[in-house]
Amino acid sequence: MPEMRTQVGIVGAGPAGLMLSHLLHLRGIESVVLESRSRDHVEHRLRAGVLEQGSVDLLCRSGVGERLRREGLRHEGIELRFAGESHRVPMADLTGRAITVYGQQEVVKDLIAARLAAGGSILFEADVVRLDGLDSDSPVVHFRRDGRDEELRCDFVAGCDGFHGVSRGAVPEGVLTTYERAYPFAWLGVLAAAPPAVDELIYANHERGFALYSMRSPEISRLYLQVAPDEDIAAWPDERIWAELRTRLETVPGWSLNEGPILEKSITPMRSFVVEPMRWERLFLAGDAVHIVPPTGAKGMNLALADVALLGDAFAAWYDEGRTDLLDGYSATALRRVWRAQHFSWWMTSMLHRLERDDPYESKLQIATLRYVTTSEAYARSLSENYVGLPEV
Repeated sequence: MPEMRTQVGIVGAGPAGLMLSHLLHLRGIESVVLESRSRDHVEHRLRAGVLEQGSVDLLCRSGVGERLRREGLRHEGIELRFAGESHRVPMADLTGRAITVYGQQEVVKDLIAARLAAGGSILFEADVVRLDGLDSDSPVVHFRRDGRDEELRCDFVAGCDGFHGVSRGAVPEGVLTTYERAYPFAWLGVLAAAPPAVDELIYANHERGFALYSMRSPEISRLYLQVAPDEDIAAWPDERIWAELRTRLETVPGWSLNEGPILEKSITPMRSFVVEPMRWERLFLAGDAVHIVPPTGAKGMNLALADVALLGDAFAAWYDEGRTDLLDGYSATALRRVWRAQHFSWWMTSMLHRLERDDPYESKLQIATLRYVTTSEAYARSLSENYVGLPEV
């Protein structure tokens, strides 16, 4: 059976795995990235699109931000619509920081290009079967590629393979504690060939349900509708989608959507999920493998990048100086940010979505909260600090 050797074996070529590999390369540490899907698939799957200021800084500082700086859409505020009112939250004025709209697939493309240009090893269509020896000084990643069983032997394994990957399942039963919540709704998301009618994101609380107006480029809009978790996408032809978006978003006199051909549509259930700890022996978990947030707070990709920034420093301290303190403290340090983001995402979701039951009391509380956010500088600053990303937590 063919066997490879590297210092850090990375499972998953999403933003977390690729960014970790890139950061390790900058510190002179070898890695191999194993990805079950094809390169074309990972470069084109639609995911998050909002980068916190810290994520932008990390990408630029590490030398993969050239296209981001050129094509990313910097937003210095967001708009909240509710009860027939519209209010802008001036995040940059309140915090000195902003967010940038730049699709996750674009981040992935940039990182793949950087790793391959530097001679990095990314094995696509390499299906990881199991992890062995995680409690030894030489763990082994077993994978299958081109019909052959192969092994990757390494010093450490970074599990960046998402919620459904094998890495988390390699931890012995009883070690991990899971915290989760399922929400009684989902998002119907569409990508439309329509120039955005706004310069910044619109979050709308409406009696028929939440809606979000976002974008991916000056030519492409990204829009979302709150729907039932068991909704059938076939029940949503393009005409119905546009009609519902108009109802929930066109609540400001004189303003209207730009419509165009819908290129893609999908339904995503909403859930919160955290596993503790994020490390077991020589396995370190990062990104969606260990935490998921509802996308209302735009935190998923940003948390993944924050995780591997910590891991990159921790591995460098171990290889350069023989230090173990950063590796030992990785989980506790990362989880402080994770739980801050969990709370913010839950708060934004609860404030903006209709609940499972028609509850007039809850609706009044939501409007009261939104009015407070849009009239209190202190409350608006709190939202803004969390949205653009806290430097440290």
